[in-house]
Amino acid sequence: MKKSAIIVPEGCRRVLLHACCAPCSSAIVEWLQAHGIQPVIYYFNPNIYPEAEYEIRKAESKRHAESLGIEWIEGPYDHEAWLRDVKGLENEPERGNRCSVCFYHRLKATAEKAAELDIPYFATTLASSRWKNIEQVNAAGLKACETLTPNPLPPNPSFWAQNWRKDGLQERRNELLKQYNFYNQLYCGCEFSMRSANDKEV
Repeated sequence: MKKSAIIVPEGCRRVLLHACCAPCSSAIVEWLQAHGIQPVIYYFNPNIYPEAEYEIRKAESKRHAESLGIEWIEGPYDHEAWLRDVKGLENEPERGNRCSVCFYHRLKATAEKAAELDIPYFATTLASSRWKNIEQVNAAGLKACETLTPNPLPPNPSFWAQNWRKDGLQERRNELLKQYNFYNQLYCGCEFSMRSANDKEV
């Protein structure tokens, strides 16, 4: 039997999964449930622009979670705060410094929510996208852990750094996208990635 490329942290039975969208989270959620791990979805994406796009992706993520009976939590949508964080990086290319700041902005909030809920691990569907630099994603997750206020009892949550494209999850994602008839966005989310996507189409 082929050994799994996905390594489960010791004692992990519950994880707060930061979800960027339903298509990217679907195969991960399925894998987690199949391996006895209870996911709690945290939809925190203040980077998404415009707000109408945010609402569409939110509705799809919630629909998916509800279809499986999974707890789904929405974080605050404050696009102006996100813009302040990435100020000066607007013209960075995709996978540039703006993306690192964006990942940290979202994963810091995810780490804080995991600590609030006493969930020992958090992960992100950002690590499932072939358009993302997984080293940037993992660095942001680990930095989010480091910036939490030390809390020995219970200990602060740990970041589950994982390439969620492994074990056929990328292919399964595409199957589930069709099965659920998910809305499938054509750009990462922010107005700057929208511009980049449009440039590629020219």
